[in-house]
Amino acid sequence: MVKQTAGRDALTGFADEFAHLNDDILFGEVWSREDKLSLKMRSILTVTVLVSKGLIDSSFQYHMQTAKKNGVTKAEMGEILTHVAFYAGWPNAWAAFRVALEVYKDDDGKDGGMFGLGEPNDAYAQYFIGKSYLKPLTDPKETIFMANVTFEPGCRNNWHIHHADKGGGQILLCTSGRGWYQEEGKEAIELHPGDVITIPREVKHWHGAAADSWFSHIAIEVPGENTGNEWCEPVTDADYSRLNKSKY
Repeated sequence: MVKQTAGRDALTGFADEFAHLNDDILFGEVWSREDKLSLKMRSILTVTVLVSKGLIDSSFQYHMQTAKKNGVTKAEMGEILTHVAFYAGWPNAWAAFRVALEVYKDDDGKDGGMFGLGEPNDAYAQYFIGKSYLKPLTDPKETIFMANVTFEPGCRNNWHIHHADKGGGQILLCTSGRGWYQEEGKEAIELHPGDVITIPREVKHWHGAAADSWFSHIAIEVPGENTGNEWCEPVTDADYSRLNKSKY
């Protein structure tokens, strides 16, 4: 059930019935009917109606933040406002974009970049600190395996090694956000979109997001003989914190 107290917080003693209708009926009942419409769809509808009416005020910012919380991605919001602009008016859309830019300003890469977020990377969650997402791009039974991997801020995988008797290793193509890559015994490398990392076989390493940014890369498994991954210890919080502080 959606909890709302804004009506009572602002209007108790002045418009008690309006506060009741706002908090208990609109949000407590209508917004809470997820069996009829999802919270995400209700947020999309609400943003669309408010833009259409030109109501780009503090309540609109609240609904934009709620839409983000309810799973509307940065890319989806950009497309929603672009579509609505043709029906609701260009000035209304421009005003809405200014609010959206503020609400989504720290979300570069949150939607998985150009290849999409995919599904939670549950199969390998034990080898990650934080949450990651995986979207396979090819079928490993038919060709070289490639997948889009997205890391939430602060997420990184454990130290690991790509073993192979011949060939093997991995290539990372960075597509969005900001992250880190480090080989054992070497300084970490800060990663940005367009960076390419070639990881040889038998090299212990880790990679993941920066503490304040989402990060996505395409992982390409290089073919080889007798290939396999060895997962090692996690990257400690202390080492990771020092790494992220070092850039400031």
